[in-house]
Amino acid sequence: MLAKRVIPCLDVKDGRVVKGINFVNLRDAGDPVEQAQIYDREGADELVFLDITASHEGRGLMLDIARRVAESVYIPFTVGGGIRTLADMHAIISTGAEKVSLNTAAVRTPEVISEGAKAFGSNAIVVAIDGRKRLDGEGWETTTHGGRQRTGLDAVAWAKECQERGAGEILLTSMDTDGTKAGFDLELTRAITDVVSIPVIASGGAGALEHFSDAILKAKASAVLAASLFHYKEISIQEVKDYLMAQNIVARPKKTHQVGTYI
Repeated sequence: MLAKRVIPCLDVKDGRVVKGINFVNLRDAGDPVEQAQIYDREGADELVFLDITASHEGRGLMLDIARRVAESVYIPFTVGGGIRTLADMHAIISTGAEKVSLNTAAVRTPEVISEGAKAFGSNAIVVAIDGRKRLDGEGWETTTHGGRQRTGLDAVAWAKECQERGAGEILLTSMDTDGTKAGFDLELTRAITDVVSIPVIASGGAGALEHFSDAILKAKASAVLAASLFHYKEISIQEVKDYLMAQNIVARPKKTHQVGTYI
């Protein structure tokens, strides 16, 4: 079994980390660079930054944050939010980010996935799928704009198409469970891991240690992602890794390097 990754997610708005439930009622959760340094020390395998402001005016701020993170940590990180073109991808990757995450742009113009994979390699292209149960209860559809806009696009079929177009990874968030701490959406996650061979990151709903192992053992996720649990110190990354290993799940050991400077 390949080692399973534990990934904190940092939603960034106006240069600050925020967290809410279903992307509303946001609370400040700290400086993104400081948070990245803390997570690096605590043994996170990767980081995901989602610019939920995602406006053209805010792009420079996010690029500056990404550069500072690249200078401050050794672990890989992904940046998403408002990335629409190859030029946007190039700007993000040029900061030192390993991957870009596409969501709305990929739904609107799926060719951007293939273009990005060709330009930067599939490993650099993550497609974020925000899935929500259909109104009729039959399956799931892809949503955009923080889960508020339904697209009618079948989430499972879309995940398969993303892989075919060259995506190297799926970041799957259940908008039904996001922020609830009731557990990952195992049914949705398993439906997607059953049809793709690329890694799937389970996101949305972690609230207890067993939720992380369930996502891996029952839903076959390659990585587990959480935000508020880690931001507010309810569960530590090391606690998650220790628990996973106790369930005979291979987790990456904490690195022993020392990052040079911290703010």
